[in-house]
Amino acid sequence: MAFFEEFVLLYPVYALLFADHGLSPGQISTLFVIWSLTSFLLEIPSGAWADAFSRRRLLVSSPLLTATGFGLWTFLPGYWSFAAGFVLWGVATAIGSGTAEALVYEELARLDAADAYPRVTGRAEAVGTTAMMIASGVAAPAMAWGGYQAAGVASMASLVAAALVARTLPETREEPGDDDGYLGVLKAGFREVRGSRTLGRRLLLVSAVTGLSAFDEYLPLLAQGTGVGDAWVPPLMVLVSAGFAAGGLLAGRGLRWAGPITCAGGLLLIAGAAVRSPWGFVFVAAAFGVIQWAITAADARLQHGLPDRSRATVTSMAGLGTEVMAVLTFAFYGLGSELAPSWLLFAVLAVPYTLIGAFQGRRAE
Repeated sequence: MAFFEEFVLLYPVYALLFADHGLSPGQISTLFVIWSLTSFLLEIPSGAWADAFSRRRLLVSSPLLTATGFGLWTFLPGYWSFAAGFVLWGVATAIGSGTAEALVYEELARLDAADAYPRVTGRAEAVGTTAMMIASGVAAPAMAWGGYQAAGVASMASLVAAALVARTLPETREEPGDDDGYLGVLKAGFREVRGSRTLGRRLLLVSAVTGLSAFDEYLPLLAQGTGVGDAWVPPLMVLVSAGFAAGGLLAGRGLRWAGPITCAGGLLLIAGAAVRSPWGFVFVAAAFGVIQWAITAADARLQHGLPDRSRATVTSMAGLGTEVMAVLTFAFYGLGSELAPSWLLFAVLAVPYTLIGAFQGRRAE
């Protein structure tokens, strides 16, 4: 399912699609705002839906909604179709966030295999990253053959395939009773967080390690700052993607060393950025592998402490915190870029990982 959800040929070219249909950079930015706001507003409500109703049905609906939005982009290109597509994509993102984690964890727990959760989700992340790398390579010949329509149709077909695979996922949990309706589930989730300091810390940990990683959007700028030509930027991005995939494949191993490993990831990123050379991207790729590993480890710790009834709701709260942290990261980089070079901004953004790792190393839960 992860492969088909990420094997989307439109991902590397949709900004070009907007520009080629006359949208200015300002208009494109408004589309991203619409996308983010939709996901932000629905993050927690959608988590409660997943706890109150069928999680599998939501996971089937999510890629179908995204495919519908991409259909609008492909066959009715224009600002309002693009905006509607982002709304659908935002809804899809929200209803999938927290839902997949909750379903996978609970089904593994019913097989007495909850300890396998970080390995399963880590491998899924690795497969998704690999799918994006393949899609990026396939997008260029597909565009040369059939333009944006070819990329759009292929993307829609892949998402439909993801929905079909999602339909085969097991869901053995009992349906909530009448007294556990939507509002009851939502209130239960908030009670869980208010009543446990440990749970609150774990929520903050997931939000921090995941949200801070949003600065990977600026990796091409870091690559350009090393002095290489634009032609070398994509290979360096592939190297970092390989690091992400490796981190996912190694997820679930060495969890008791989460603190030192996370701290080492921050130090690797500082070193890689400070080298200011293409060779530094070897350290950067290793750092992002550690970050991916740390994200999965933090999510596993969160899932281990949650009750089934409100699992998706609380996980969605972590997703909301992640969105907030990502926005703060974007704001820091955007404002800081007026004052400092890219390598220095990356080094500063790596510092929280070293501090988080040091804190984890001193405090066991």
